[in-house]
Amino acid sequence: MNCYDLAIVNGNIYVEGEFIRGNLYIDNGIIKNLSKDIFLSKDIYDAKGNYVLPGFIDPHVHFQLKVGNQVSADDFYNGSIVAAYGGITTFIDFLDPVKNIEELEKAFVDRKRKAKVSVVDYGFHSTIANFQDNEELFIEEIKKRGICSIKFFTTYSSSNRKTGLRTISNLLKISKRMKVILISHSENEELIREGKFPVRSHEENRPTLCETTEVLTLAEMTKNMDGYMYIVHLSSGESLSRIMDLYKSLINKNLFIESCPQYFYLSKDNYLLKDGFLYTLTPPLRSLEEIDELRKNIDDVSVIGTDHCPFKSNEKAKETLDLIPMGIGGIEYSFNLLYTMFGDKIIDKFTKNPAKIHGLYPKKGTLLPGSDADVVIFDPLDRHKIKYSHSNCDYNLYEGLDVKGKVITTISRGRFIIKDGKLVGNEKGNYVARELKL
Repeated sequence: MNCYDLAIVNGNIYVEGEFIRGNLYIDNGIIKNLSKDIFLSKDIYDAKGNYVLPGFIDPHVHFQLKVGNQVSADDFYNGSIVAAYGGITTFIDFLDPVKNIEELEKAFVDRKRKAKVSVVDYGFHSTIANFQDNEELFIEEIKKRGICSIKFFTTYSSSNRKTGLRTISNLLKISKRMKVILISHSENEELIREGKFPVRSHEENRPTLCETTEVLTLAEMTKNMDGYMYIVHLSSGESLSRIMDLYKSLINKNLFIESCPQYFYLSKDNYLLKDGFLYTLTPPLRSLEEIDELRKNIDDVSVIGTDHCPFKSNEKAKETLDLIPMGIGGIEYSFNLLYTMFGDKIIDKFTKNPAKIHGLYPKKGTLLPGSDADVVIFDPLDRHKIKYSHSNCDYNLYEGLDVKGKVITTISRGRFIIKDGKLVGNEKGNYVARELKL
């Protein structure tokens, strides 16, 4: 009889959209069996009737990101621990922007060297900036490195990062054939007002119209060219409603929508606070009406990422927006926050959906036998108040919020990282090569 490495018993196991009471068996870092029977195992963990979920995937983080003279507060080591406390067993960060193929190898090697200290698994998106090279050859090169996604910006000309519509068009035309997905930071640059403006004007300077006009342009291009497009950090209920009105047939086939916890919980009213600078990010926080619209249409959001990129309070405590490094944190409580608001319907947006969209499924995002043993034990009945964060950042924008449910234990490839609320694992995660299979 087989002796498994680990048995997770008495669990409410989430398998492909349904909960099954039973036991999950792991061997050599792989899920081997789901059964109501008891089998011999070297180690046994009692889930005590709690949810047994696939490890969460955050496809949008910025660890150790240099912005001007500042670097985001969480490096890959601490950031991965913060992620694990939130149940995240795989994250996808970004290579530094490149303008040609020659710069790609350095960007990849540098980022991978920094990321090797992560305690959970990780991957990368490539990033282009004012790209001036052959698109097909670039795609061939990123795929050799296990990357199947290309991030671009429709703004930031001032730092030479903007990608023009011609390049976007060229990439969209070949994206399906070459099995890559484009990832867009979508703001209409001509509608952005930049300069020495006070924090309270942040949302006015980058209004909803700025986002909506750009995502609709990209959606139309995606439809016309039958390509693959992933819109990151959608901030506006209006943007989402317009997309669904005009391009519903594309959703989760060609066009995929990501939003983030901050756009469901925090509003532009925070910019009026004395410490409003702490809430600055792009796209900015929106009105209460926009938040309500976004909440109503949660079913149309494919994925929840975090855009985790906090900076220390002294770095953000500036009087004008041009001096503030943009970005906030949220990776530790992202699932907790969205589960509190939406319940079980949010699970696939942290697991199966990002795994499929970003070329990780079925290795990640599911508890089916043969997948990596990335597992989260989650108590859906727990009620608590957010008190602190394990982030290196010296503040937590969600502190004091009452939330439902709690991540108890996080397992990465059969290894306990967080066990009953305590950090116990310090082994290193793996770089995960991705292959698009949409």
